[in-house]
Amino acid sequence: MLMQNYARVGLGFKCGKGSVLWDLNGEDYIDFASGIGVCSLGHAHKKLAKTISKQAHTLLHTSNIYKIKPQEELADKISRLLGSPYYLFFANSGAEANECAIKLARKYGNSFENKKYEIITLGNSFHGRTIATLKLTGQEKFHPNDFAPYPDAFKFFNSIDEIIENIGENTVAVMVELVQGEGGINPLKKEEIQKLAKVLKEKNLLFITDEVQCGIYRTGEFATSKLYDVEPDIITFAKGLGGGVAIGACASRQDIFKPGDHGSTFGGNFLASSAGICVLNELEKMKKTGKLDITIAKFTKKLDNIVDLFPDIFEKRVGLGLMQGLVLKDPQNLSKIFNKALEHRVLVLKSGKNTVRFLPPLNINKKEIKQGFKRLEMAISDL
Repeated sequence: MLMQNYARVGLGFKCGKGSVLWDLNGEDYIDFASGIGVCSLGHAHKKLAKTISKQAHTLLHTSNIYKIKPQEELADKISRLLGSPYYLFFANSGAEANECAIKLARKYGNSFENKKYEIITLGNSFHGRTIATLKLTGQEKFHPNDFAPYPDAFKFFNSIDEIIENIGENTVAVMVELVQGEGGINPLKKEEIQKLAKVLKEKNLLFITDEVQCGIYRTGEFATSKLYDVEPDIITFAKGLGGGVAIGACASRQDIFKPGDHGSTFGGNFLASSAGICVLNELEKMKKTGKLDITIAKFTKKLDNIVDLFPDIFEKRVGLGLMQGLVLKDPQNLSKIFNKALEHRVLVLKSGKNTVRFLPPLNINKKEIKQGFKRLEMAISDL
């Protein structure tokens, strides 16, 4: 028996290929969701499947008591893609990556004469479902009394200027999603992020970017922080990094931990690290050849066409790269469009109160885009 913690739809899948999934009855669905931004190379990708199979026939896991060569290679690759030296810790999820960031910040706070420990986040953010990352999340609905009491010294404010005004003597770090995922596909303003980064640097405090959803080329660059021309002190990744294999990563410009400060039984094992290397190799190639940018342009144009076709339903398109949303004029249409899209066999997601979210595989092809939007148009027309 499963716990009843998911509001599942009455649909399951048996196989997939590229950006297409087949349900238990053999009906095909175009996937504009990619497992909530996880399946960055789509489904049944040949090289990823071969990598996973080969690794499974060699070694899956030995624990972090011992050296793990692919883990070291993945750390070096991420550091190279970031363009400057970063130290890596690997976990199994975005929430765990953010927990690592919290601990790094708290330990860094010991370097001040009077310990600093407070972490500030932005309203409408989402940072995970552990007790600490729930409290870190800037939405009161994620702080129900059912799970209280929560850890102290996490605060959120509703604008970057308000965050800056409220940096106090106990503040050690500020964490932001550069593109808010659960909060309506909301890209933060570049000038405000650069202002925040400058203020934190002047105060010798940590700037942390949660790129769990927006990172790993999702917005067109390996790290979304590159689009903002900032170099965070700590960056967290997960979702698309393993292409479906569970992995999270926390990258820090400083090597703050000592042995015993933090750990993970499964984090960065042979299977997850090998999958991560394969995914990054494929995505880096797509970026260098221009294929990723072409796909982004095609998908964006199709979304703009939807707004033009249905001006009474949609207010605007929002987002970056292949992390996009269509903002509804009437929030009541969100569930209706989600369900109608299912009826027409195209998978989309919800974000916030009034945004249809799109997180397609980064290698989605022209035919799959065309077919998916054809079905989506029919679904919206049904309204």
